[in-house]
Amino acid sequence: MRRREFITLLGGAAAWPLAARAQQAAKPVIGFLNGASPDGYAPMVAAFREGLNEAGYVEGRNVAIEFRWAEGQNDRLPALAADLVRRQVSVIATGGTTSALAAKAATTTIPIVFEGGADPVELGLVASLNRPGGNITGISNFSIALAAKQFELLHEMVPNSAVIGVLVNPTSPSLAVSVTKDVQAAGRALRRQIRILNASTQDEIDAAFVSLAQLHAGALLIGGDAFFLSRRVQLAILAARYGIPAIYNTPEFPAAGGLMSYGYNLTDAYRHAGVYTAKVLKGAKPADLPVLQPTKLKLVINLRTAKALGVTIPPGILALADEVIE
Repeated sequence: MRRREFITLLGGAAAWPLAARAQQAAKPVIGFLNGASPDGYAPMVAAFREGLNEAGYVEGRNVAIEFRWAEGQNDRLPALAADLVRRQVSVIATGGTTSALAAKAATTTIPIVFEGGADPVELGLVASLNRPGGNITGISNFSIALAAKQFELLHEMVPNSAVIGVLVNPTSPSLAVSVTKDVQAAGRALRRQIRILNASTQDEIDAAFVSLAQLHAGALLIGGDAFFLSRRVQLAILAARYGIPAIYNTPEFPAAGGLMSYGYNLTDAYRHAGVYTAKVLKGAKPADLPVLQPTKLKLVINLRTAKALGVTIPPGILALADEVIE
């Protein structure tokens, strides 16, 4: 081989690692921020990846995801959001209202795609649903606005319950305050005593059910919250153990053994969040992407759980059910 050809070939070979590193560095990175734990959110993460895949983004191939989980400790969210900002991720995808607020406080420049149950306009996340403005958009399922209807369904299911408990997470104040206000108003209208219980840890959930038994509560409404969703199996087991009929806000709860739920499909919301995140990666501005709202409410009833609790499902509610688990 000629010397000049050898030097050229050697130089090209040496350049390959540099080119590979440059290509790797150019790969967009998504920061995924959630207040719950990964084991409880596996279906939602899968749906998020599905949304990315629909737009041509595959984790590990042409996009990377940096996951940050608060493990039920919402006070960790600001630091986790700040870490993603320091790493200069391309976009931050948040799960849950509290995570969205933490991300918003951490950056005004990195695009944010949220999924949450609160009113994003009322919280100041966006200027309006149609024209979000700023660096934030996403999917709002307005699940907290359904608390009064959930209460009515629960009351119809167990009409003789004089005391009804409501479980909220005090470390998600925007959600807890709204659910409490709406359920208390519904309770007054139906002349039922409402008892608010707080829980933000696994042990506090256990303690809440002890309190429910002491209060002789005949039913329970679980407020929408990322932490509660991640603890859905624990909540279903405790409700069965204490014999307390409960209503939840997403179908994932009755699928885990809960009695019934009324609300939107959360996995669909996460898939749409993945689609929106992909749009941002391709250059769309959050300010120009309207906040999406699910259009299909779903009533799911677990008949196995109803039988175990000794609850007879009223024919009117059964007829309204979109899904019955037998």
